[in-house]
Amino acid sequence: MPATSPFPSSSQPKVPPLTLPPHLAQAVWSGRALGGGQGPVLPSGHAALDTHLPGGGWPCQALTEVLQAQAGLAEWRLLLPALVSLVQRGGQVLLVGAPWHPQLTALAREGLPEDRLVCIDARSPLERLWATEQALKAGCLSAVLAWLPQVRAEALRRLQACAARHAGPVFIFRPEHAGQGASPAPLRLHLGLGPCPHPLQVRLLKRRGPQHGLPIVLPHWPVGLATLLPAPALPATHSAHPGLSEVDRHVALDRTAAPLGA
Repeated sequence: MPATSPFPSSSQPKVPPLTLPPHLAQAVWSGRALGGGQGPVLPSGHAALDTHLPGGGWPCQALTEVLQAQAGLAEWRLLLPALVSLVQRGGQVLLVGAPWHPQLTALAREGLPEDRLVCIDARSPLERLWATEQALKAGCLSAVLAWLPQVRAEALRRLQACAARHAGPVFIFRPEHAGQGASPAPLRLHLGLGPCPHPLQVRLLKRRGPQHGLPIVLPHWPVGLATLLPAPALPATHSAHPGLSEVDRHVALDRTAAPLGA
């Protein structure tokens, strides 16, 4: 009697892959694909960025961690389109421990009126953490922006639990070296500036989906920038060719503002 091998031969029929029922297949996420938002999202206002964000926007009911080389560097340029959309729906914007006092006139020009902005001047790390938790526990629709350079991992986990019951987006700003450690935030990014004319550069460090190593370039500037320069000083190309792209216009503005010989 011939011996039988414990291993199946290649001639034997292969077992077909498991097929899930449609109602279960919709709930399964593959790590190779960009995940959908686990909760509501708020469009960022940057189409190139929303393409790479799970659900197509900033997550609500969850933390978004923003790492920077320097606090106060381009946060408003990144977040203003979404914040303006939020206040138009009746929401508010809460700032906790902002490194600089916001320029209310400039924000109002962009569409964020001062009566929709609440600034909490928390100084110490414990005060900032306490104020952020209280803002997340409030029942109003709001976006919370908190600068927490010294927050610890266990405190972030507590904030993430509080954010799960908060209706709006929550942005935590930390120094870029914090990226060396883990974070409970489901969305984590690095925000910087590119070369002149300094577009935003966003690198996605963590998201529900595959890694995205290349920076996402966002050519977005305040709409009132051109009005800061006297009309005679504006380059001729700016007034004579209104069809120029936004990048070309700001290149011309930077040349005007540059010192002689630069």
